[in-house]
Amino acid sequence: MPLEYPPAHRPRRPGDMSGSPGYTAAGYGRAGYGAGPPGAVPPTGNAPVPQVWAPGQRVRNRYVFQVLTSVVGALALLVALGYIALATGLASTSVAFVLALVPLAIVLAGVRWLDRWEPEPLPMLVVALLWGAGVAVLTALVLNTTAIALIQVRTGDPSAADALGAVVVAPVVEELVKGAGVLLIFLVRRQHLDSPVDGVVYAATVGAGFAFTENILYFSSNADLVLEVFALRGLMSPFAHALFCACSGLALGLAARARRRGAVLWMLPLGLVAAMALHALWNGSALFAANFFVVYAAVQVPVFAAMVLLLWWLRRHEARVIRARLSEYAQVGWFAPHEVDMLASLRLRSEAKTWATRFGDRSRRAMRTFQRDATTLALRRQKAVHGRPVPPRPTEVELLEHLVQVRGTIARAAATRSP
Repeated sequence: MPLEYPPAHRPRRPGDMSGSPGYTAAGYGRAGYGAGPPGAVPPTGNAPVPQVWAPGQRVRNRYVFQVLTSVVGALALLVALGYIALATGLASTSVAFVLALVPLAIVLAGVRWLDRWEPEPLPMLVVALLWGAGVAVLTALVLNTTAIALIQVRTGDPSAADALGAVVVAPVVEELVKGAGVLLIFLVRRQHLDSPVDGVVYAATVGAGFAFTENILYFSSNADLVLEVFALRGLMSPFAHALFCACSGLALGLAARARRRGAVLWMLPLGLVAAMALHALWNGSALFAANFFVVYAAVQVPVFAAMVLLLWWLRRHEARVIRARLSEYAQVGWFAPHEVDMLASLRLRSEAKTWATRFGDRSRRAMRTFQRDATTLALRRQKAVHGRPVPPRPTEVELLEHLVQVRGTIARAAATRSP
């Protein structure tokens, strides 16, 4: 795939920002921000006035989906919390709500760790969280209760109905309704779920929301044993639902990377089956294992460790992709080599943001934008190289021009604040 150049920004000479102080920890020497080998940074002079509007554009409110799904999820969450409060008491529900925030924070911190290279938009993460905490929980509550009641009527055995509900009904129903939320994001906001990491991020967020409301129900229903239940669900297995649902998210992320659009038709069912199997294994070990802690250590911990290793590998893979694709742009002058080093390292990214903060809030925001747009550029080029569909906007040219602008913003801020 050939690289594109805006006519006014074709690189002709070394960096044009010499004289500005630079970020020495990442290789931004005193010779100038962006200064590097010949041709490292394209000139920014004589740039055309940016076009902010063009006639004939189709008007579309891209926030309708986020607002609508968030409102529905929030209402469903309120209904679920109201049901729990009526069934177990307001005081118990209030205590359970506070306790449930602990595992929720643990899981969301894990999601944050994973979602470092190209952070997903906060409104979309809120959609995923509220889907899990509201829509998925309320739907599963109705379907699980109905299915268990029907099994009990047909068998006349309440214990058998509860066991089947835990090991068969709940895994199938809950993974379907959680997976439906991730699938909805995949179908409606495909530009945000276009990699395995994205799929796991959204799925784990849905799972975190589901576990949050379910934990409130369990904690408030077992007020006399709340500390034991909290230790088991909140501390020993806070990632359980996130891990189960991550199988579906991983499948959708792989489908987004596949060359064939129909790949989702067989990848998603495989992910759902894996999620249901892990869920059934967890519930079954809790119900039937002679020693739950032995099964927990022998099965659940290794499964969790394997998933963590997989996610770590996926994060490292994204770093390699970013370095490889941005190196291609560096070869023709859009980035300096030290900028590529910074953009392909989370540690150096953090150092660069700390350095930029010294020159004011505008410089800090510009550095964050620079890192975000460069990552988007690299991942979109990766899609194009492998023949996958690339979102039409912003285009490669628009991203490159914007990167030049924000680089200039940082350089001017550094020159103004320099002693």
